[in-house]
Amino acid sequence: MATVIHTEELAVSFDGVTPVFENLNLAIEKGEFVTLVGVSGAGKSTLLRVIADLIPAFRGTVRVDTPNDPTRRNIAMVFQAANLMPWRRVHDNITLGLEGLDVTEQLKQERVRWTLDLVGLGDYADRWPYQLSGGQRQRIGIARGLAVDPDILLMDEPFGALDAITRNALQDELLRIWKETGKSILFVTHDIEEAVYLGDRVLLLGDTPAHIINEYRVDIDRAERRESEAFLREVDKVRAGLQAAIDSATSNA
Repeated sequence: MATVIHTEELAVSFDGVTPVFENLNLAIEKGEFVTLVGVSGAGKSTLLRVIADLIPAFRGTVRVDTPNDPTRRNIAMVFQAANLMPWRRVHDNITLGLEGLDVTEQLKQERVRWTLDLVGLGDYADRWPYQLSGGQRQRIGIARGLAVDPDILLMDEPFGALDAITRNALQDELLRIWKETGKSILFVTHDIEEAVYLGDRVLLLGDTPAHIINEYRVDIDRAERRESEAFLREVDKVRAGLQAAIDSATSNA
């Protein structure tokens, strides 16, 4: 399968001297769902921003292998806060990402309808953000990302501020959307169960400077992931790896 994201010996530094992470080698295949966990301050969100070309690399390279198409963006990012503009209705919040693309008005409207239907909010186009629940706002944030028809969706703790019931529901919605669209997803989370439930692979970021210190391939059928013994064992395995990384960081501080 083709690789859509490839980093080689990647390093990022905010002061030009001390790297947040270095020697970070990552490969994500087309259509793959990869989750990223790690110790606090290891640079998980920073990695997404480097891949999205929002901040520069200090050393190393990032290669994004996706087709160039003026009607699409190859990468879209979804943040923990939906960041909807309160003065724009849902429809206009979604079209925000389409500004600057070479799309006709007809295609723009088709994408808004398609993404709203995809996230289960087809009748919400004319609502204001204040009329939405937290879960609905996050769905609109996802719809805004999908409206640009990206090959890659970068997600930075998008469900972190939600209650447990809403969070579980949106995890299932995201998996449905992923299966329907075939997007490649790199998803940052602090929640180990979420990482194991969603990911084909779970990557663990740790050490100082940080790098990928472990990879866990999740071969459990997703229909059996919530409460099965195999799922819980995998969660315990990743949690133990993270705890070891935290202990190591603490002892070296």
